[in-house]
Amino acid sequence: MKKLLILAAALAFATTATAQSLAKESGADEVIRYWDNSTAPHSSCDTVPEKISESKGKYKVSHTSETVFYIFKPEKATGHSLVIFPGGGYKTVNLNFGWAKWLADQGITTMVVKYRLPNGHAEVPLEDAAAAIEYMRDNAARLGIDPTKVGVSGSSAGGHLAAWSSVVLKGKQKPNFAVLHYPVISGYIWTGKPQWSTFEELLGKWRTPAQIDEHSVDLLVDGDTPPTLILHCDDDPLAPTINSMLYYKALKHHGIKASMHIFPSGGHSWKDYKKEWTEATKEWVLSF
Repeated sequence: MKKLLILAAALAFATTATAQSLAKESGADEVIRYWDNSTAPHSSCDTVPEKISESKGKYKVSHTSETVFYIFKPEKATGHSLVIFPGGGYKTVNLNFGWAKWLADQGITTMVVKYRLPNGHAEVPLEDAAAAIEYMRDNAARLGIDPTKVGVSGSSAGGHLAAWSSVVLKGKQKPNFAVLHYPVISGYIWTGKPQWSTFEELLGKWRTPAQIDEHSVDLLVDGDTPPTLILHCDDDPLAPTINSMLYYKALKHHGIKASMHIFPSGGHSWKDYKKEWTEATKEWVLSF
C-alpha cells in the first residue's frame, strides 16, 4: 500500500510539472488557471490524470480536468480580441500557440482555452467557453480590448464549441462575432467516424434524437446569432463540408451576416491556401 501511495504522489507531481512546463513553453503573456472539476459549477467526472503529449511545438492534451486560459497580448492592440477553442474531437484538446501568436502580431488580443473535455457531460465545455468570454469582457480595460469586439473561433470540434457558444450563450457571455475553421456542426452527418465520434464524446454512445437536436448547432441559429466567417477545405476527410454549408444556410435564413470560403484542397487542416485563410480571418476580425 505504501508503494502505491508513493507512486500516486509521483504521478501527481509529474502531471503538475508537465502542466507548468506547458504554461512556460506556450509563450503566453498570461496563463490563468481558472477552475477545475472540483470548483467549477459542473464536473466532467473524469478521474484519469491529465496527459500531455508534444510534437513539433503542438500539444495534445487528454483527460483535461482543469480550465486554463493562455492570453497573448499585442504590442499595438486594435481593441479586437479572439477566444480560441482548439479541436480534438472532444477527446483531446489540441493546443497550437503559433496561430495565437500570429494573431497577436496583427494587433488582436488572443486567448487560447484549454477547456475541460465533456466525458459525456455536454455542459462542461460550454461552461468553460462561457467563462472564457466573460473573463475577457470583465478584464477588458486591463487587457486593452473593446468589450464589444470579443469574438470566438474554433477548429473541428472547437468549431462546434465556438458555434454552440454563438447560438446559446446570452448577455456578457455571448460573442460579438465568430470564425469557424472546418467545424463539426451536425449530429446527423454520418460520413466518417470522426464526425459522429465527436458527438459520441460530447453526449455519450446512447444519445437520443432530442439530444442530437439540442447540440446540432445549425438547428439552433436564430436572429441573435453573431456574424460568422466559415472556412473549410473541400477534401476534408474528417469533417465534411456539408457541416459548413448547413450552418451557413441557417445563418442566411435568419438574416445573419456571414461569409463562407471553401478551398479546393487542404484536408482537415490548412496544408494548402495558408495565406488565404489567415488573411481572411484577420480581415474578418478587424472588420468589427
